[in-house]
Amino acid sequence: MSGGDGELARNLGFVEAMTMGGGTMIGAGIFILPGIAAEGAGPASSLSFAIGGLVALLAALSLAELATGMPIAGGSYHYVNRSLGSFFGSIVGWGMWTGLMFASAFYMIGFGQYFVEPLPFLDGRFLIILIGLAGLSFLVGVNYYGTEESSRFQNVMIGSETAIIIVYVAVGFFFIQPTNLEPFAPTGVSGIIATTGLIFVTFLGFEIIATVAEEVKNPGRNIPLTMILSVVSVTILYVIVMIVSTGVVPFDTLGDSLVPVSDVASVSMGSAGVVAIVVAAVIAAISSSNSSILAAARVVFAMGRDNLMSDWLNQTHSRFRTPHRAVMATGGVTALLVLAGLWVEEIIAVLAEVASFSFLVSYSLVHVAIIVMRRADPEDYQPSFTIPGLLYPAVPILGIVLSLLIVSQMEPVVVLIGFLIVLFGVAWYALYVRTRDVEDSLVGDAIVGRPGGPGEPEAYRVVVPISNPETQKGLLRLAAASANTHTEEGETPEIVTVNVIQVPSQTSLEQQLQFEEERVDVQRQLLRSAREAAEDMNVSLRTRAIVGRDVGRTILDVLEEEHADQVLIGSEGPKKTRQQVFGSNLDDVLRDAPCEVSIVNLKRERIGTPVALAGPGPHAQVAARRAFEFATIDGTRPTLLNVQRPVDEDDAPDPVDRGEAMIEEIAEAADLDPEEYDAKVVVDTDVESAILARIESYDTVCVGVSEQRSVSRLLFGSLAERIATEADGNVAMIRGPYEVHRSVREALVERLST
Repeated sequence: MSGGDGELARNLGFVEAMTMGGGTMIGAGIFILPGIAAEGAGPASSLSFAIGGLVALLAALSLAELATGMPIAGGSYHYVNRSLGSFFGSIVGWGMWTGLMFASAFYMIGFGQYFVEPLPFLDGRFLIILIGLAGLSFLVGVNYYGTEESSRFQNVMIGSETAIIIVYVAVGFFFIQPTNLEPFAPTGVSGIIATTGLIFVTFLGFEIIATVAEEVKNPGRNIPLTMILSVVSVTILYVIVMIVSTGVVPFDTLGDSLVPVSDVASVSMGSAGVVAIVVAAVIAAISSSNSSILAAARVVFAMGRDNLMSDWLNQTHSRFRTPHRAVMATGGVTALLVLAGLWVEEIIAVLAEVASFSFLVSYSLVHVAIIVMRRADPEDYQPSFTIPGLLYPAVPILGIVLSLLIVSQMEPVVVLIGFLIVLFGVAWYALYVRTRDVEDSLVGDAIVGRPGGPGEPEAYRVVVPISNPETQKGLLRLAAASANTHTEEGETPEIVTVNVIQVPSQTSLEQQLQFEEERVDVQRQLLRSAREAAEDMNVSLRTRAIVGRDVGRTILDVLEEEHADQVLIGSEGPKKTRQQVFGSNLDDVLRDAPCEVSIVNLKRERIGTPVALAGPGPHAQVAARRAFEFATIDGTRPTLLNVQRPVDEDDAPDPVDRGEAMIEEIAEAADLDPEEYDAKVVVDTDVESAILARIESYDTVCVGVSEQRSVSRLLFGSLAERIATEADGNVAMIRGPYEVHRSVREALVERLST
């Protein structure tokens, strides 16, 4: 199945993307790099971080435009491969993969240093390397087996380390000694630029946003916003950290330390501060290395998708559904780089600088790619964010110049290693890639130039999530019957069927799409038979197969994208637990869907004469309307049932008259004429028992749920719950669209998630 045959869920909102970008950059580098940076540029190392931030910001602007125009897994690699062709794609692909492995090894050695150095009973390079390998093995295992919890744990880790760093800066500010900041730039301009190349590894986090661009909600807004904000905020934080660090501890003393931030904390925050910094540094190293392994596996996948990498390395585990071979290969090479620390004394600086070299070269080619895409203007390239007119072409040109300037100031051994990686990419292209079906360059089109455009219709639309082959045909019949009653003459209503495949966070969504090819093929066959049934009902049937990380949220996203009028979803009835009613996926839809919701438990094939409860409640008229729509399947008329308690007072209104008046009012609100339904009023002292007894003679019952926003209160202890669990026939729980009055917290979360 090709990428175009399925879809990838956009589950990452502003907060999640910001966490991935900014959170990854506020990682291990902030604890390890201050010592190396202080040694290279003194207090002026703060300027090195500012320059690094500027270079990253320029790359972020170019990447943001490319990512909104081509939101596909692979990040920089994919954009270069698409625009400049497979020759440069091979160079960038291998450069990114090796760069991420060098970065991960850098983080793991730093992990070992912060474990060993502060503890007087631990000592030695061997122990640092051993602990680094142990941490790496743990992360490889996590990414091999794949857990949903790992992504949540990642967010907790990032939040904790960020809070500790903010306290470190706030407290350390009062311990700055102005004399420690002199001389400010002991190594001059060349030292500042050379140090920029060394510390640039810490700015790789924003690239991860581009790598997962296929999964970001509202990409035209969130991709550029999170990229730019994450780079700017992290740059400011790093500049302040360096000023505080070199102001509290002399830069030459700081340069000799393997745990520089811990040494500064011992002066400004005491032993408690040292413990906090050590904990934060260990957390940061794990977090940053984990992000690098995740990103590396996705780069390998993207290369495999484009035939630039062996399919063997690109396979997904049959049980865990993770890219296990890519993870193991990444872990194996990273382990060798960590082991090199036993023999190479300056290993941590070399690892950081080689990673920086790889990404600076990649970003230079990204800037070239955006110029080519702008000039070639292919029809399928429609970015929703573009570099503002006044800044183009200044941004890509300045980005190329600054990137190459920084590379030119790097240590000769680093340039040699980086050059060998580039040569390996060239050799890989010549010996492996060139013989395969690879991407053509758009450079020729860019030299000449071109243009393109689209459009879209509207109709009553019912979305039907599909997961059970046994009930999907029945659900589609109900959806078609419902949709047809809302159609004006000459219009054709639309049913959109959705199948969502859930995947672990370690796996690229597009990779999972290929992995689930057999299941999606089976689903297509089932939908084909459903389409035949739908043809007799005068509806247009459209199918969507989506791969996502959260089924409920993915369905909600589809409802918004489709501007759905109704979602009709199958259920086996309440699964009453303390915190869930139907299960988390259905509960999310019932609570947050922006349209009418029909949750149907199909126990019988026959719909027959539906009965709707026409009692008090905000959704009774929607339930009545749904009963009328379902009745069209078997050509019957729905019954609107109302139960009244008897009255003792002589002057009280007759309960039958009161019930008939309520039914009439509900029918009118449901836009039903008197001849389109039958009214039935029952008088009984026990309302619930009377309803349960009367509905037994009907094949289908429609009942409106209550108004509370909390799903746990929506049904628990209610008549709707008793009907859902005790009725022998089909049960449809109906919720109409309602006005949501959000709390401040809910409003902020919703706003930031779009």
